[in-house]
Amino acid sequence: MAVRKLSVDVAIIGAGTAGMTAFSAARRAGKKVVMIESGAYGTMCARVGCMPSKLLIAAADAAQAARSSGLFGVQTDGVYVDGEAVMERVRTERDRFVSFAVKTVQNYDDDQKVQGRARFLSDTTIRVDEHTEIDAVSTVIAVGSEPFVPSDFSHLGERLVVNDDVFDWKTLPASILVVGSGVIGMELGQALSRLGVKTTLVNRSQGLAGMTDPHVHASAVQAFQHDMDLRFNTHIASTELTADGVRVLLSGSDPDAPTTTLTVECVLMATGRRPALANLGLENTSVQLNEQGQPVPDPNTLQLGTAPIFIAGDVTGQLPLLHEAADEGHIAGKNAAHYPDVQPGTRRAPLSIVFTDPQIASVGKNYASIDDKTSIVTGEVDFGNQGRSRIIGKNQGMLRVYVRQSDGVFLGAEMAGPQMEHIAHLLAWSYQQQLTVSAMLAMPFYHPVIEEGLRTALRDAASKLKR
Repeated sequence: MAVRKLSVDVAIIGAGTAGMTAFSAARRAGKKVVMIESGAYGTMCARVGCMPSKLLIAAADAAQAARSSGLFGVQTDGVYVDGEAVMERVRTERDRFVSFAVKTVQNYDDDQKVQGRARFLSDTTIRVDEHTEIDAVSTVIAVGSEPFVPSDFSHLGERLVVNDDVFDWKTLPASILVVGSGVIGMELGQALSRLGVKTTLVNRSQGLAGMTDPHVHASAVQAFQHDMDLRFNTHIASTELTADGVRVLLSGSDPDAPTTTLTVECVLMATGRRPALANLGLENTSVQLNEQGQPVPDPNTLQLGTAPIFIAGDVTGQLPLLHEAADEGHIAGKNAAHYPDVQPGTRRAPLSIVFTDPQIASVGKNYASIDDKTSIVTGEVDFGNQGRSRIIGKNQGMLRVYVRQSDGVFLGAEMAGPQMEHIAHLLAWSYQQQLTVSAMLAMPFYHPVIEEGLRTALRDAASKLKR
């Protein structure tokens, strides 16, 4: 079969959020661009990430609200969760979100997209399967990430699932073991538990959804233990297929601790995702790889060394968040279009949100990233006694803010509490504008709202500043 030859200014590998944004940026610059995709169109966020997970969480929230209605004197006859109906809505709405992303790529001209697996032959030559060879002045790698599954679980076959699989379920399992207490494990684990799935979540350490502040961490653990069997510092000693599931032997970090055995319908591996770089042929380029085999981009330009190659999105392994992928796609696409005139891009305030209940969020610098703790003051609020939080029955968790002692500038915050997605945005705007605590306290706070809890934390920090 004859190999088709293409010559373009910019090649984009991967049609996810970062790739689509890079494509648009390069095309706006007037460049000839081609998009290369090996799988189905539709971003990871829409297909297996942000959107379907929030659909599952929304169903879980509805079940929990009905189950908790007695707190308000509203009695129900019990809560019945129709697993088939839950998953039908998840799949239907998921497919709707995916269709929007698919339509965007389908609207590209035919000569602007190539289907197949890309592999570098050199810095400027890319082979797509065995049918197309592309000569590109510059390239943006935006291939995303893939679930990490340790090889010693491969014998579990279909009983082993990853988050990508969950959203194609036709119904809910009766029981599940979730491995990993990161963002994916916590969101899906809590949602499944609230939907009536007997859920056990294990993690090898005390880590929980990326939290580094020990006070916030402790408040969150206390809240989550009401929802599921949460086991930290726990190892999976062995797994064995049975007639109707998986028998799991668990052991603690203490070698003298007793082992426990449980049988579950399936195991959800949520131990993280890794850049999908396999077979991309980076060894054929001038790009240097670190000890983990990962290319390390310039954080400001996203260029890989001096090569005409840029990288954006989850594949960087740095900030696997949709808004970061979009920003990185814009920076990488613009720089690829203007290569070799490469310029630093503008980045926004660090912001992450975990959609558990209580919600977990981090803004600006987290506690662990502040090397000199004596240079800051902290302010906190416990939501257990916060007015609006008690009114709505969501009074769990804690928020802590970090403020520079020398000038009162807000540096960052970690939080676990009700509706932290909104509090986090207010704080991200404050961080990006480098506001002081006094300037933040001068803003309006209505009554009674959860934001008054933020005011409590800010006042606590202000009282500790040197006069």
